[in-house]
Amino acid sequence: MSTLSIQPAVVTQVIPDSIAAELGFESGDRLVSINGQRPRDLIDYQFLCAEEELTLEVLDAAGETHTVELEKDYDDDLGLEFETALFDGLIQCNNRCPFCFIDQQPPGKRGTLYLKDDDYRLSFLYGSYLTLTNLPPAEWDRIAQLRLSPLYVSIHATEPEVRSRLLKNSRAGQILDQLTWFQEHRLQIHAQVVVCPGINDGDHLTQTLQDLAQFHDADIPAVASVAVVPVGLTRFRPPADQLVPVTPAKAAEVVDQVQVLQAQFRQRWGTTFAWLADEWFLLAGRSLPPATAYEDYPQLGNGVGSIRQFLSAFEAAAEELLPPQVTPPRHYTWVVGNAVQHAFQPILDRLHQVKGLRVTLAPLASDYWGRDLTVTGLLTGHDLLHHLRDRDLGDGLLLPSVMVKPGAEGSEQGLFLDDRQVVEVSQALQCPITVVEGVEGLIQGCLRPPEAFPATKLISVVS
Repeated sequence: MSTLSIQPAVVTQVIPDSIAAELGFESGDRLVSINGQRPRDLIDYQFLCAEEELTLEVLDAAGETHTVELEKDYDDDLGLEFETALFDGLIQCNNRCPFCFIDQQPPGKRGTLYLKDDDYRLSFLYGSYLTLTNLPPAEWDRIAQLRLSPLYVSIHATEPEVRSRLLKNSRAGQILDQLTWFQEHRLQIHAQVVVCPGINDGDHLTQTLQDLAQFHDADIPAVASVAVVPVGLTRFRPPADQLVPVTPAKAAEVVDQVQVLQAQFRQRWGTTFAWLADEWFLLAGRSLPPATAYEDYPQLGNGVGSIRQFLSAFEAAAEELLPPQVTPPRHYTWVVGNAVQHAFQPILDRLHQVKGLRVTLAPLASDYWGRDLTVTGLLTGHDLLHHLRDRDLGDGLLLPSVMVKPGAEGSEQGLFLDDRQVVEVSQALQCPITVVEGVEGLIQGCLRPPEAFPATKLISVVS
């Protein structure tokens, strides 16, 4: 049982025409128990709600208690969405990794930016990475009992002294024993290795990947895949962290090193197994691998193949969605991180085949984070104002949705990572902004006539 306090699950949305809607659930109701058990989290909720007969204890917004009894088909969803997936609070990280992005932020921003998630439940539900250093025996038992697999684990190094040094936690050296536990219980993980030059690169990286490969050699591989990711540093990092950035020469070295191992893994298992994040190729000035090299994109969330997948998806969607001409003519500015400037040139060329459409690519480095090469998701409102304030932005800005955290329900005030509001930036630039999601959102944003763009006080999300 969790040592955290279990709170009633706050309902934020009731899906129309769902079982919950028919029962009269409303936003603001709080689910206390299911068949007499208080759910700790969304996992418990889903498990308990799989039964055909349910008795729910509910507190309404006025604080009145209701008992709701119902019968449904096995596994039918009730149609409730909650304020959080964790009803007993977040299990936070107890490591002190010098490359932790949370510790590389300036103080004084919204509180959620400083939460150090090391919760196996969010790993199972959403693919976030954890370290396995903070789990008491009861939580290991729960993982086994509920078959919570796969989990996503930050390995960084398999040599105990190297991993303990990186995480600044003596328990971090138990990782090989923990992987053996997954193997014995026939459960899986996806692993990531953040390469910090001078600490876990070179022979240490080879040792780590070879150690992890030993856990792939089974009918149910304990380690299903590995992502190798370059360390990301900001100007806000602690000055005594002894970390150095990845240089183009180091990136080329790592690409060559890992590709040798990939060839061995493919020969042995028919799969690449250990994948290089796109950023390695961008840093090294190398071409991205073809789409076929990524198999079923097992490490997409780590930026492994995300650019190639976007390019492939755009090529397919363009054939169907892009017209030969648009009237009246329009000119939009598409903001991206400068890391993808050259990779996205084919997209720009294809958009310009549409007569009357002009799209200017604005590839930006992040002055806010102090990074020369920046991925799109790290761009902030400060960066847009810093780079774009005196530029001709045409009829509007197109911002990828990875740059923006949506506002509260019904709010149009999305937030950048630096807590600036999209509305605020739009007004400062005197340019309407549309936040676009994915390939179809980008195409729809480009095709939208200028008069349909929102005023500077509004945001429209195209998806």
